[in-house]
Amino acid sequence: MSRVYNFSAGPAVLPEEVLREAADEMLDYRGSGMSVMEMSHRSKTYDNIIKEAEKDLRDLMGIPDNYKVLFLQGGASQQFAMIPMNLMKNRVADYIVTGQWAKKAWQEAKLFGTANKIASSEDRTFSYIPDCSDLPISENADYVYICENNTIYGTKYKTLPDTKGKTLVADVSSCFLSEPVDVTKYGVIYGGVQKNIGPAGVVIVIIREDLITEDVLPGTPTMLRYKTHADADSLYNTPPAYGIYICGKVFKWIRSMGGLSAMKERNEKKAQILYDFLDSSALFQGTVEKNSRSLMNVPFVTGNEELDAKFVKEAAEAGLVSLKGHRTVGGMRASIYNAMPVEGVEALVKFMKEFEANN
Repeated sequence: MSRVYNFSAGPAVLPEEVLREAADEMLDYRGSGMSVMEMSHRSKTYDNIIKEAEKDLRDLMGIPDNYKVLFLQGGASQQFAMIPMNLMKNRVADYIVTGQWAKKAWQEAKLFGTANKIASSEDRTFSYIPDCSDLPISENADYVYICENNTIYGTKYKTLPDTKGKTLVADVSSCFLSEPVDVTKYGVIYGGVQKNIGPAGVVIVIIREDLITEDVLPGTPTMLRYKTHADADSLYNTPPAYGIYICGKVFKWIRSMGGLSAMKERNEKKAQILYDFLDSSALFQGTVEKNSRSLMNVPFVTGNEELDAKFVKEAAEAGLVSLKGHRTVGGMRASIYNAMPVEGVEALVKFMKEFEANN
């Protein structure tokens, strides 16, 4: 069976080179006589794997020395609680709600203090990013929170909000490593890896050191304190060892492709092919306002639910899989992460043209 073009939003497509390399090492990692899956996380061999992964990520993103890189578990969703538990010193935080995940994070933060929704795009089904140049930032807010790329709705911040000096916390799960980023603009930048970086089960948190303190909300469990993991170099308990190993391979793959600038160029090229077709199509329409479009997730509809379902089914038969939109919005969605080759997007557009001609 040949490999399909997988447009899933996550777990998502991984670079074929990485999968082949992992397959070659599955039974014997570099002469150790065992798989990384079987290896003690306290072994010298594994210590090299996790340290090298961190070093490569630091190089790729230009992460300054005063930021810690943590490889954690619990997915991005666990960060919805971990962030207020560790950062809500004044018990106040401001949230910009631009999609389902930002909304869930905001609702979670309300368990720990006052979480103000200072801007939202819910009025138009999250189809745009609101103007964040002059927000009503709370005077005593501990941080301002955003979800930078909204997987379900296909929107992306083109400029970061003016937080008026407050710490910016960003969930970048679905745009992680898709383009260059200035880490110094954030206090915390984090994301689940299962979209652009590796297998599900790892969340990477990049956090400025001054935000890692003993001073957390009363009752915060040991495992949910950033300090616990920072002090132990992400090895406080058994980490998602194999997932981190694959992430490390993906970091090397991105470097071999030319780094984040090259990734951005490649991603813009892929997205343009698809958006240009959507803009000219008589049958398919994109659902996002042009200036808020994501390079990673492209939702679209025909305007007819039965036709949408027919499209998803026939596309899958043609080897273009996981194009069904999220259950909250319906329609279709093509996630075209780093590892999706341009040929995959070209094949999708070719199929869409044929489908339009026949329907």
